Amino acid sequence: MFLEGKKIVIMGVANNKSIAWGCAKAMKDQGATLIYTYQNERMEKQLAKLAEPEDLLIECDVTSDESIRRAFGTIEARVGKIDGLVHAIAYSKKEELGGNVTDISRDGYALAQDISAYSLLAVAKAAKPLLKKGSGIVTLTYMGSVRAIPNYNVMGIAKAALESTVRYLAAEMAHVGVHVNGISAGAIKTLAVSGVSGYKDLIKESDSRTVDGVGVTIDEVGQTAAFLVSPLASGVIGDIVYVDKGVHLT
Repeated sequence: MFLEGKKIVIMGVANNKSIAWGCAKAMKDQGATLIYTYQNERMEKQLAKLAEPEDLLIECDVTSDESIRRAFGTIEARVGKIDGLVHAIAYSKKEELGGNVTDISRDGYALAQDISAYSLLAVAKAAKPLLKKGSGIVTLTYMGSVRAIPNYNVMGIAKAALESTVRYLAAEMAHVGVHVNGISAGAIKTLAVSGVSGYKDLIKESDSRTVDGVGVTIDEVGQTAAFLVSPLASGVIGDIVYVDKGVHLT
């Protein structure tokens, strides 16, 4: 088990359909000790149903620098140094995920960028002193960052910013022995994607374009994330790895 004894922070598990949950399961299967963060009390209750007794649950609202500092201060106090981090956090107002892109509001644009892209920098800054050499940071993105996917709108723009953030952050963190990468996952029915207008058609169309006609799963994404967060991926720096069964090829 290549994550035996490793302590990994998982940010963004909403329920058992979340891609972040697929990541958590894969990392647990490889021997990792998991530290989950949650946004609020409601999310804590949901997460507590999934987590195992030995897992650590810590509140962290990524819109608040103070909450981020407090969360990673608690992590340091409870477990010391960490070996990796999964950033699976994104958000947009529902009304920004449909219609014309020119109708995106200024506030909605700023909110999506703050939570979906800037939060990676804010979290990495807080985690940097705790990350051991050989650690990995992995974030989740989607092909809507490089293609105009109907109704994805503000999230496509935010994911493009996130992918650029991966490259700049990777260049910085490599100097302290931490590799940073992103996974561009195929369309999967999650709580996040259900906010996109016409999401069922989006998933159906995506599944029809996979090389085997079957959609990618959270477990397949999780297995790739487990590799990328580990020291095995030390030579993979600043990449966006597609885990979509070849949809991006067509």
